[in-house]
This record gives sequence, structure tokens and C-alpha cells, in this order.
Amino acid sequence: MDVTDKSPIIKNPSGKYIGSGQRKVVVNLYNALVKRQLENPDSPRLTFRQTIVEISKSTGLGQRTVQTTLSEYKNQGTVSSPNKKRKTPAIVDKIDEFDKNAIRQLIHNFWRRREVPTIPKILTAINEDETLPNFKRTSFQKVLKDLQFEYVKKNRNSALLEREDLINWRRDYLRKIRHYRSQNRPIYFLDETWVNAGETHSRTWMDTTVKSSRDAFLKGLTTGQKEPSGKGKRLIVLHIGSTEGFVPGGLLCFKSKTNSTDYHDEMNGDTFYEWFVRILPLLQENAVIVMDNAPYHSVKKCQMPTMSWKKQKIVDWLENKGEIVTHPIVKIDLMKKVRKLKKQYDKYFIDEYARDNQKILLRLPPYHCELNPIELAWSSVKNYVRTHNNTFKLKNVLDLLKKGVEHVTPEMWSNFVGHVVKEEDKFWNIEHLTDELLDEEPDDGRHILTIGTGDTSSSSDLDSD
Repeated sequence: MDVTDKSPIIKNPSGKYIGSGQRKVVVNLYNALVKRQLENPDSPRLTFRQTIVEISKSTGLGQRTVQTTLSEYKNQGTVSSPNKKRKTPAIVDKIDEFDKNAIRQLIHNFWRRREVPTIPKILTAINEDETLPNFKRTSFQKVLKDLQFEYVKKNRNSALLEREDLINWRRDYLRKIRHYRSQNRPIYFLDETWVNAGETHSRTWMDTTVKSSRDAFLKGLTTGQKEPSGKGKRLIVLHIGSTEGFVPGGLLCFKSKTNSTDYHDEMNGDTFYEWFVRILPLLQENAVIVMDNAPYHSVKKCQMPTMSWKKQKIVDWLENKGEIVTHPIVKIDLMKKVRKLKKQYDKYFIDEYARDNQKILLRLPPYHCELNPIELAWSSVKNYVRTHNNTFKLKNVLDLLKKGVEHVTPEMWSNFVGHVVKEEDKFWNIEHLTDELLDEEPDDGRHILTIGTGDTSSSSDLDSD
């Protein structure tokens, strides 16, 4: 076998992973070379380095790849594939925040119509909605769990309710923002979004009589709007506004550096903190700032111990805070000491900075973007970009974005806030409706379990609607 007598070899791209099949080819070629030299002792003998060069030329693989493959083969007697296993995204990761919010609203609308929402009813409604993805029952239960809904059984009826901690979070938020409005405090809303270079309307009117560019030229017509190629680059955008409009000078916009499907991955605590420090003097005195609970909004000044910490690390943390720890002691008692100090040390950087500057931060409950009026402002900005984007170049999209922001007037912002206030009232009343509707049934006790966990019942209980 002559390993050099081959068809032209395509060089393997640098940095590309190779599979076990390619590695086995390397080993087979190496064994063939060794065998040929043993059968022909009079032929020139190749050094190990020369052997690597020959195999590299024959396979198109890099010499370093060939060397590491042969080293592994000599040491272990076999070769393995270095390919990284592809992680299949979970169903909850495939759904964006807008769809999650739409599902939550759909469930609440059942209660508003005084109708008990069960999984079959909700699943049918979602799968009939062309704007929402289709789900199988098992997948949908995972989505409900992620949205923090619980399955409530009362007598022979069953319904979906949100978890108690989420309801408490929402009602606490609603109490506070109502209180701040009653004090006539200026309230600002901030949020991040993204704009693609290929941002355009998904549907447009097209002249189907135009068959080609030549046909359009001869008829004195056009071929319509140019179509963007590929996904394109995108901009990450951060801004803040109130009933007086977007805050002048508050826009932060930068080019995305990754292909992540989640724009939140582009932001970090340092970038957000620098922006926050810069915009705070632009806000009115005694202002309230509303935002969601993204991780970079909630960077803690002091890391708090958890049960996953090693015991000695918890002891060191407590002693650094001036606590006296007597030995022997178990971890659960150490955590009791930690909890006593939580209010003193469990604080966020931006909350403390805002407080030092006579401002208050208020965090939205999870999955409640409809309570943030800036979402409506973003919709207007993006619509402006889609309408006027005809080059699909990032530089031009940035200019359109800035114009789109200017296009959102204080009057529009006031309307957005007014719409959100009505949504707040609906959420405030939803628990009264659910209590009233569930209380209409005979009170035989209530059984609660978390969707998908089966903590307190068998899977058959989940199916009995």
C-alpha cells in the first residue's frame, strides 16, 4: 500500500474537530507504513517525524492532530472522538419571553371569563393560536412549571394557578408602585432589547407579475424590497423612559459579539453598572426605577453562603463578619446564623448606589413584561426600523434605531403607561376572581402539586381534568 498514491487531499480547516472515523484512518495509515517497512527491510526507514508528515499529507489533517492521535493510540490502544456532544436545548429554552408572556395572559384570560383553566383547554387554545408554537402535553407541562404555575385540585375539578411565591411577588410589586404613584413620584422604566441588521416586515405586498430583474427593467418597474441574506448582525440596545418620553442621553447601543439566541447573554454586570451610574444624574429627584430581575441587574455586593458551600468556608464567612462560631457545629446551624445576617449583607450594587443618590429600584415579577411600558415603546421603535430598513447594513440600522427612538413622543409614552396601569388593575383583581370561582365548588380540601414533579401524586392525577 502506497500512502502517497492518493487523489488530491482537501486540507482539514484549522480548529475543526475531527471524528473517531478520521482518527482511525490515521491509525490505519500508520499501521500500513509500519507493516510496509517490516516487509521491505531494505527500503529507507522513516523516522516517527517523517511518518507524521506522510500521514498529514495523505489525510489533510494537521501534523499536531496526527501526532496526538498516534500518541493516544500507543498509550491506550484505541482512539476516541474529541467532538463535543451537542446539547439539545430544552423546550423552555426554545420559547422566547414574548411567547411565555402570551401563554401567561391566555391562562389569566380564562379566569377573567370566569372559566376554570385546565391543561386540555389551555393546550387547545394555544395550539389553535397561529402566533404561538404548538405543544404536546408533556412539553407544555414543562413550560407551565417554568412559568411557575401549579396544579390545584379541588374536589373533582382541577385548575392551573401560579405559585404562591410568584403571586406574592406580583402583589407586593403592585402595592408598591401604586403607593409611589399616590406620592406623585417620577417613575422610570428601563429594559434591554435587540435589533437585527435584517430587521424588516415579515409580510409585504409584492407584484407577482414581475418575474425577474430584466422583466422589471423592461416594464419600468422594480423587483420590490431587497431581501436580507442570512441572520445578519445585530445591535444590543438599552434605554430608560417615563411619561415624559425616553430620557435624553440614556441610550446605550453596541454591536453583538456572539450568535447567542438570547440577547441577555450580551450584557454583564459591569456594563450595566457603568451605564446606570451614567444615567442616574439624568433622572428627576426622588425617582423610582422599574426593571426586570435579569442577573446583571442584581449583582450582589456580598456573596451569601448556601448549603452547597463547604462548612469551613461558611465558618470563615461568619467569622469575617464578626460572628463567634463555637465548635463542634453542624452546617444547618451555621446557615441559621447566616440567615440572621441576610438583611444586613444581602444587598445589590445598583440598589445601594441608587439609594445613595435618593432613588429607589423596583423589580418586576418574573415573566411580567406586560407591566413594563417600555416594551410598547420598543415595539414602536422596531416598527420604525422595519418600515425604513432597505439596506440591511448595521450602520444604517443604527441610524434608523436612533430615529425610531426620537419618533416615540412623550404623548405616546403617557399612553403606554396608561395601558400598563390598566394591566396592573387586571392583575390586582385576578386573585379575587380565582378565589371566588374556586370557592363556588364544595370545599373538600385543596391539593396542590407542582407541574411536572409528581411530588404528591402519581402521573395519572395530572391527566384527570
